Amino acid sequence: MQIQVNTDHNIHGGERLATYVTTDLENSLSRFSGWLTRVEVHLSEDGGSKPEDKKCVIEARPGGKQPVAVTHHATTVDDAYAGAAHKLGRVLDSRYSRAHDHKGSDSIRHMPAPEDPELVGVLEDEPRADQGDTAR
Repeated sequence: MQIQVNTDHNIHGGERLATYVTTDLENSLSRFSGWLTRVEVHLSEDGGSKPEDKKCVIEARPGGKQPVAVTHHATTVDDAYAGAAHKLGRVLDSRYSRAHDHKGSDSIRHMPAPEDPELVGVLEDEPRADQGDTAR
């Protein structure tokens, strides 16, 4: 899993910030490491007059699937990142579970074919026509 951290010219932190974000994401997303190919983090300042003008967008790219992006606004860069990382963990957990967990069993597509296809849907107590039911 490749992690890339991008900041705009208003965000200060440099290499220390990138190292912190990379290490934190590697630890928190380790269970998805075989599934994710790349994670991009974008930290920016909106520059508006709102108190929550720091923004963090995290985009995760699962192999063979559509990218997942989350956004969080906060008053500090740390809070914006923490909120976005938390959201991403929840979204990936949900998507990963949906893609890989079939409620504890195999999906119907992977079940073996029945031995006698004529018995599919027939109840045990119900007599079959070929079992000699001659009481007509």
